[in-house]
Amino acid sequence: MVEDAEKSRITRCRRYALTTPKALNPVQGGFVKPDDMLGWGMLIQSTIGSHRIKISWGLMLVLVQCFGVPLLYAKVPVKLALIPEHPRPGEPVTVGMTAGTLEEKENGLFQAVLINTQGQGLTKASFFNLPIHTDGTSLKAAILTVPCTARPGPAWIHVEYAGRSIGKIELTIETRAFVSEEIPLDEANTALRTVQDPQKTAEAVVLWGILNRTGTAVYTSGPFTAPVTSTRRTSFFGDRRVFMYVDGSRSTSIHGGIDYGVPRGTEVRSCAAGKVVLARSRIVTGNSVIIEHLPGVYSLYYHLDHIAVPEGALVSSGTVLGQSGATGLATGPHLHWEIRVAGENTDPDAFVSRPVLDTNALLSKIR
Repeated sequence: MVEDAEKSRITRCRRYALTTPKALNPVQGGFVKPDDMLGWGMLIQSTIGSHRIKISWGLMLVLVQCFGVPLLYAKVPVKLALIPEHPRPGEPVTVGMTAGTLEEKENGLFQAVLINTQGQGLTKASFFNLPIHTDGTSLKAAILTVPCTARPGPAWIHVEYAGRSIGKIELTIETRAFVSEEIPLDEANTALRTVQDPQKTAEAVVLWGILNRTGTAVYTSGPFTAPVTSTRRTSFFGDRRVFMYVDGSRSTSIHGGIDYGVPRGTEVRSCAAGKVVLARSRIVTGNSVIIEHLPGVYSLYYHLDHIAVPEGALVSSGTVLGQSGATGLATGPHLHWEIRVAGENTDPDAFVSRPVLDTNALLSKIR
C-alpha cells in the first residue's frame, strides 16, 4: 500500500510538472523537466515542534506562482547592461535587465544598488518595465545617479531581488571638479535659512515624499531640453557653496541644480513631457513646479514669479510652466532648474546631452 501511494504521488507530481510551463529550477533558472523536479527530491521537510511536515514540490510551485515566493525568482539568470560605463559624479546611469520569467507585478522587489569599493551603498533605484521591444524582448530599467560626493574609481551596481543580489555590473567613476562660491545673504535671506519654522519642515516633508517616490509611468525617454533659451548661468550644478550670514556665521551646502540669470518674467518651459506633481508656493524655493518624467525622475523649477500650470496636469516638452522671478530665498531674479533621480540631485546637462532611456542602446549592449 505504501509503495502504491508513493507511485501515485510521483505520477501526480510528474503530471503537474508537465502542465506547469513556469516551473522554475531554483538553482539554474529557466524551465524544469519532470525528472529534474524529481531529482530535487519531491519533499521538503521542516520540523515544527515534534511534528514533521511534508510539502510536495508541486505545492511549492503553486505557492511561488500565487504568492511570489522570492526563493525561486532570486535564482533566475539575468542579463544586464549599463549606460554609461564611465560616469562622473552627479551623472545618471541607466541599468537595463532582461529576464524572461519576471512579471510586472514584482517590480517593487527589484532594485539597482550602487556600491563603492568599501562595500558602502551610495544610492539605489527601483526597476520599472519598458514597453515590449519590436523583437518581443521584455526589458526592465532602473535609473540612478552617482552622488556628486562620490570618490573616483571602480564601483559596482548590484541588482537585487527582495534584498538578495542576483547580478552585478562594474563601472568606473571618473574624476570631476566642482566650483566653489561664497554667497553673502541679507537679513531676510539669513532668516530663511537659519530660523526654525514648522511650515518649512512640513513643506520639506511633502517635497521629499514626492522625490523619493517611484511610480510606474514613462512619460518620456529624452533627451531633455533646457527650460529657458538663455545660456547665461550664475551658478552651476554641484557648486560647493558657503553662505555668509549677517551675524558673521557661515554654513555650507552643495548646489543641486543650475541657476539661469534671466530677467523677471522670462518664460520657463517644461524640459520634457511629464505630469505636474507640485505647483505651489514654498517658503524657501518660492513659487515652485515639479514634474515627474520617469519612475523616480523629476525636474524642479524654483523662484518663479508666476505659476501657469495646475497640479495633476500632463505637459509636453516646451509647455510654459510660468515666468522666472525672485520668490523665496533668492538674491535676484533667476531660474533654479534641478533634476532629481531617486532623490539624488543630478546634473541636468547629462539629461540634455543624451536620452537617459535608450532602449535600443540597452538591448544592443545586453546582447
